[in-house]
Amino acid sequence: MAGGGGRPVAVHPAVEPLSYLIGTWRGEGEGGFPTISSFAYGEELNFTHPGNKPVIAYTQKTWKLNSGEPMHAESGYWRPKPDGTIEVVIAQSTGLVEVQKGTYDAEKKVVKLQSELVGNASKVKEITRVFTLVDEELSYAVEMATNITSLQPHLKASLKKL
Repeated sequence: MAGGGGRPVAVHPAVEPLSYLIGTWRGEGEGGFPTISSFAYGEELNFTHPGNKPVIAYTQKTWKLNSGEPMHAESGYWRPKPDGTIEVVIAQSTGLVEVQKGTYDAEKKVVKLQSELVGNASKVKEITRVFTLVDEELSYAVEMATNITSLQPHLKASLKKL
């Protein structure tokens, strides 16, 4: 990673335990929910780090596998703390916003997030996200609860770093 003038950027100490995420990841996922039909999608996640701040910028986009037509997009910031906790804020293209809090395990390479706040959502009440890196493959599972359903699996994907 280079900063201004081509100098390498040092990773902020708070970000170091999650530095394995930094880069672009691409893969495929599948989604479903009791109230919708199941679907498959292509996905790209991008994690970047400005160097001098204890934060990782995050962007995500998905597309239909057969047509390449854009589906969902979101972006936000991951703020790891030295005590193993993490705060994540995400704005979705649907207008929904999430404040997630959770924990990370740098050795097991697992990040577990639980919604503290889901804003501007008429139906979604709760969202959990779990990211795991195993054998160079980043996978995640998202669960969601709505005003009529309890926490249920919603999305899962597996991605490789480009």
